[in-house]
Amino acid sequence: MILMYLIFVRIGQETLTDDNFAEDDIEIELAPIAVQLAYVQQLLGNTQEAFGAYTDIIKRNLADESSFAVAVNNLVALKGPKDVNDSLKKLDRIKEKDMQNFQLARVLDLRLSPKQREAIYANRVLLLLHANKMDQARELVAALPDMFPDSVMPLLLQAAVLVRENKAGKAEELLGQFAEKLPDKSKIILLARAQVAAAANHPFIAAESLAKIPDIQHMPATVATLVALKERAGDIDGAAAVLDSAIKWWLNAMTEDNKLSVIMQEAASFKLRHGREEDASHLFEELVKTHGSIEALVGLVTTSAHVDVDKAESYEKRLKPLPGLNGVDVDSLEKTSGAKHVESASYFEVNEAHGEGKNKDKAKKKRKRKPRYPKGFDPANPGPPPDPERWLPKRERSSYRPRRKDKRAAQVRGSQGAVVREKHDAGAAGASSNSTSSQATSSKGAAQNVAQSSKGSSKSSRKKSRN
Repeated sequence: MILMYLIFVRIGQETLTDDNFAEDDIEIELAPIAVQLAYVQQLLGNTQEAFGAYTDIIKRNLADESSFAVAVNNLVALKGPKDVNDSLKKLDRIKEKDMQNFQLARVLDLRLSPKQREAIYANRVLLLLHANKMDQARELVAALPDMFPDSVMPLLLQAAVLVRENKAGKAEELLGQFAEKLPDKSKIILLARAQVAAAANHPFIAAESLAKIPDIQHMPATVATLVALKERAGDIDGAAAVLDSAIKWWLNAMTEDNKLSVIMQEAASFKLRHGREEDASHLFEELVKTHGSIEALVGLVTTSAHVDVDKAESYEKRLKPLPGLNGVDVDSLEKTSGAKHVESASYFEVNEAHGEGKNKDKAKKKRKRKPRYPKGFDPANPGPPPDPERWLPKRERSSYRPRRKDKRAAQVRGSQGAVVREKHDAGAAGASSNSTSSQATSSKGAAQNVAQSSKGSSKSSRKKSRN
C-alpha cells in the first residue's frame, strides 16, 4: 500500500511539473496524499516515520485546510497524553478564531466528514481531561450531543468526565440507562460500563454488563473475564456456570478454530482449585479421550487419586516412565531421611590445585608501587598526628572553652530606653550649678592673683622711692 501511494506521489509530481506548477503549488495539490501516506505508516506501526511526516506537513503549513486539520488530529492522537499543552495549542489552530470556546472553523465543518469532526472533538475532550481543565471539558461535552445526535461518542465522553471526577457510580448509572434506551448500540455502551465498574472495584456490575452481550459470551477472553469477576465477587457457582455454558457452546460449534480444549482445560483447573475434584476429573477424562493431551492425562491422574484410586492407577500406566528410574527402590528411599551430596576427594584435589595455580598467577601479577607523598613531606618524620576533632564544629570540640561574661558590666534594670524626667532635670541642674561654681572659683582665684601682684608691685615701688 505504501508503494502504491509513493507511485501516486511520483505521478502527481511529474504531471504537475509538466504543467509548470510551482513547488509550493505542487505540495498543496499533493498534501492529501502525503497525509494519507503518513496515516498508513501510523497503521503499520511506523510511528517515527508518521510522526515526522505529520510534523513536516504542519510546519510547512502549505496543505489545504482539511488536510492540515487531519494531520493535526492524527499527530495529537499519535502523541497521546505526552505534551498535552502543545497538543491543545495545535488544535487551537484549526478552531474558529472569533470564538472563545472550541469550535471548528466553518470551512472544516463543510469539508470534513462527521466522523473526522467527531474524532477531533473527542481528542480535544481527552486532552482537556489530561490537562485537568474540567470546566472546559464539561462545557464541550455538553455541546456534543447536539452536534452528533446519532453517535454514542458524546455519551462515552460524558461518562469519562464523570469518572475523572471520581463519580464512577453516576457513570455506571448513565451508561446503564442509555444501554436500555439504545439496544442497537448497547454493545459498546455495556463494554464501557463493564470497564468503568471493573476499574471502580464493582465486580457484580461489571459481570452483569458483560453477561448482557450475547455475541461475545463464548469467546475465551470474555469467559476468562467473567470467571475472574465472579470469582472476585465470591460467586463460585456463577463462575462455574459460565465455564459450563462456554463448553456447551464450543461442543456444538462447527468452526475450524475450535477453542474447546482450551476452555475445558481452564474449567478443569478452576474446579480442581475450588475443591470440585469429581467435575475436574470428568473434564480431564474427556480431554484425554478426545484430544489425548498429556497435560490432561497428568491432571486426570492427580485428580482421580483423590476420588477413584483404581482409575488413577489405570491411567497412570499410560504415562511414559522417566529415564534413569528403573534401578531406584522407592520403598528404601521413603525410609531414609534424605541423601547428602558428598563430593569426591579427586574433585577437591583438582579444585585445590587449580585454585593454587590461580593464586600463584595472581601473586605474580601484583606489583607494589611506592606511595606518592605531598611535596616537602618526610615519611620518616611525619610530625604530630592531625587533630581527630578537626572536622567537628568548635563548640563540639573537647578543647573548646566559652568566653566568660563580664560581671562588672552595669546591669540594666527597668524597661530599656526609659528615662525619668525628674532625674534628668536634676542632673542637668546639678551640672549647670557645678559649671557656675567652677566659674566663680576661677574668677575669685584670678582676682586674688591680681591683688597679690598689685601688692608686690606697690612694695617694690615703695622701696624704690625710699632709696
